[in-house]
This record gives sequence, C-alpha cells and structure tokens, in this order.
Amino acid sequence: MKFIAKLFPEITIKSRPVRRRLIQRLQSNLQIVLKRLDDDIKVSGFWDKVEVSYPGQNEALCEQIIDAMARVPGIQSFLEVREYPLGDFDNAFELTREAYAERLKGKTFKVRVKRSGKHDFTSVELERYVGGGLRQHTEAAGVDVRNPEVWVDLEVKDNKLFVVTATHQGLGGYPLGTQEDVLSLISGGFDSVVASYMTMRRGSKTHFLFFNLGGHAHEIGVKQVALYLWNRYGSSARVKFITVPFEEVVGEILQSVHHSHMGVVLKRMMMRTADKVADRMKLNALVTGESVAQVSSQTLPNLRLIDESCDHLVLRPLVTMDKPDIIEISRQIGAFEFASAMPEFCGVISDKPTTHARRERVEAEESNFDYEVLERALEQTEVIRIDDIVENQNINSEIEAMTRVADNQTLVDIRPPREQERKPLNMPGCEVRVIPFYQLEADFAALPQEREYLLYCDKGVMSQMHAQHLHELGFNNVKVFRPATQ
Repeated sequence: MKFIAKLFPEITIKSRPVRRRLIQRLQSNLQIVLKRLDDDIKVSGFWDKVEVSYPGQNEALCEQIIDAMARVPGIQSFLEVREYPLGDFDNAFELTREAYAERLKGKTFKVRVKRSGKHDFTSVELERYVGGGLRQHTEAAGVDVRNPEVWVDLEVKDNKLFVVTATHQGLGGYPLGTQEDVLSLISGGFDSVVASYMTMRRGSKTHFLFFNLGGHAHEIGVKQVALYLWNRYGSSARVKFITVPFEEVVGEILQSVHHSHMGVVLKRMMMRTADKVADRMKLNALVTGESVAQVSSQTLPNLRLIDESCDHLVLRPLVTMDKPDIIEISRQIGAFEFASAMPEFCGVISDKPTTHARRERVEAEESNFDYEVLERALEQTEVIRIDDIVENQNINSEIEAMTRVADNQTLVDIRPPREQERKPLNMPGCEVRVIPFYQLEADFAALPQEREYLLYCDKGVMSQMHAQHLHELGFNNVKVFRPATQ
C-alpha cells in the first residue's frame, strides 16, 4: 500500500531552504507517528510531496495509517494509491478500470493525469485514451469535464504509474515543530482547547499551563483533554504539562480586591505567573482562548491592561471568532465531549464587573495584594511530561488494575460515545455498563454498591484518573480494567 501526502499550500511558496526544512520535519513527524503502528512503514520526503509505503496489504493497518495521517499538521490532502510499472496506454486503462469500475456505475466522470519526468506522450493524450476506454467499457453515465461526479486521478512519475483509489483530507497547517514553542493557558473549556489546537496545527509545539483554582475533578478534566489533544494532533513532539496551585491566590484576591475588579486582577496574576513559567522554559509566546467581548474581562480596555502585566507576546487565535464557531471546531476535533463535561469550579465571581478598567484603579487594587502568595504558588508549580501524566500525578497506588472480570464485578466502559460506537467493547460472559466519563460521577451513586466496578478506556489513562476521583468521593468499590494486551 502507498499514500502520497500533498503539502499545505503555504509550504510550497517558501524559499528553497525553508521549504526543504519544512518537508524534512513533516517526514520526520510522520515517521515518528507511523512507526508506532508498524516498523515496516517507510516515509520518504520529496520536493513536492511525502510518500508513505508499506509492503503488502493489511486493511486494518491501512485504516490506522489513514486516521494517523489525517491528524498530522502540514498535510493538505493525501492520496491512497496503487503503484504499477508504467506500461502502454492500454495497460494504464485496464488498471484504471479495475480500480474505478464500481464507483463509475451510473455516474459522470473526468480523468485527470499529473505527469513528471520525460515521456513520449502528453498528460492530455493519456487522459483521452483512458477516459474513452472507461466510457465504452464501464457502466458510467458519461464524461463531464466541468462538474463530474467522480474524478479519476492518475499520476505518472518517470517509469511508474500511480492509480489514485481514494483522496483524504489532511489537517493543513505547518509541520509541528517548525514554529517556535508556545505556552497555552488551558482551562479545559471550549475556548482554551480550540486555541491550543490551532497553535498546534500552525506548527508550534504547545505546552499546557493549568491554574488550579480548586477542585480535583477540574484538574482531572483538564489533564485528560490536554492528553487527548496531544495524542491526536501533537504526539510527534514531547511537551510539558504545568500545574500551578492558585487556590491561595484566589483567596487573597477575594480578601484584597474590590469585587468589580476581581476578574481583571485574577487574569493579570495568571499572566504574571505564565510570564515567569515561560521565562523558565525559554518560550517566546503565551496562548489564551480569549475572544473580544465574550466576557467582561475580554473587552479591549481590559485585555490591554491584562497584557500589560506580562512581557511575553500573547497570542489569541480566537480573538474575533463567534462562540458557535468555536464549539463547532471542538466537535470537528473530537474535543466537544471533554469541554462540555468540564466540571464547574468556583473561582472569582465579580458582582457587576467592570468592562472598562482603568490602570490607576487596577494598580490601586493590586497594591493591597500580598505578592508572597503568588511567589508561593510559583514555588509549588509542578512540571511533567504530558505522556507521563498518569505516572506522575500521584495516582492512588491502591487502585488495582485487573486483567479479568470476576462474577461480582461489572465492567464500565467510560469512553466517549464515538469511540464506543467505532470499537464496541465485546466481553462475553460479564456484565458491561456504558457510562461516558462525563456522566460517571453523576451516575455512579445510583449503581448497586454491593458490586465492584472496573473502569475501562482504550489507553488506561482516563480510567485511572476517574477511579482515583471516585475513591476520593468515598467509593472504594472501584478498580480499573486493563486487558493483558493493553
């Protein structure tokens, strides 16, 4: 099997050295991601494309490769192709008919040939020959050169013929790691999740900074959505997940700052902290999910005052986007369930918050703030690699991982509905309940508590975190299920 990845158009207009560097990084990123599927997958970079090949045919592996390539930034689209030695025109027609006959039944079509190398024929001549043959020897409705229902794509490169059997949409953007690293302030809601995705797609390794305002459930939610984003769109590069305990900072704001300015002051304290974290990590920019006028702290006067509290460049990918559009992107990237189920937390709630804060008033309010509290929060900052998120989060060692389900145990599938539908959990002989992770806390108390429950997810990450959370709520009849092959 072979796939041909077409470059994001902006890559093709770069200078030769820059374009070469971008293609090399895309090749490397694909190699890292696809090697996890099979060591025999080969990735080759060329001036105008990147090729992925695997010796033999494996339908399940083919689907995995397609899924992986669709999530690697830098690819505009990619072609699923069959490769043959270049013979005569009749041979090209026969191979094309074999691949397209079923799809052409009752439909109009147009043949497209892309050719590179030296040949004694033109692309148009091959298009006419193959198109004429398909019109006569298939059940196609005919040729439509302007608006065909099916495009029949062929590529000729030197002495090889590539018959395109399918075209898949890529993610676009720049290859991850070709732009400078950034630090994204992530709360787990729609805005910060989509903003983080957009900087990853644009080629920046995106590290995650979480301000814990109180509540273990919120921390669990943010960690799992950050891990999801990294697994889906950024796993070719290692990034950090940073947690800053901000409960004491919130308490100090509640005591020292007038309620109308609490929101702006809290954001300024976050930006000051993010500034220092970014300095330690030698990063150039911060990323937030703020959009103009979405809430009181995001008016232009307030955003200006918030930005003045830090030295780093602040990127706001969503700055002019509407909320419905942001939510729709979260659906497209598979993060909607995570963001919509993010536990609520009580941080700073302003009564009649100001939408036009003034510098003199903000500085006067902050003069009452005890900055030693902010320094203590920085000292307690926790930095981990995101792929070590489970092992380094003090997960309760008493939570057992089971490889079998006993008679008195019930298996609970906590995966999102889309994953459950795509890959149903087939466990004959045992009781299985389907409770998506975002309903687990609300539904668990209603389950028969004389039984034990084994939580299951594909990677074993979410199940472990949610099992710990249920233990902390007082449910000690919870374990995790990890098949022997996981």
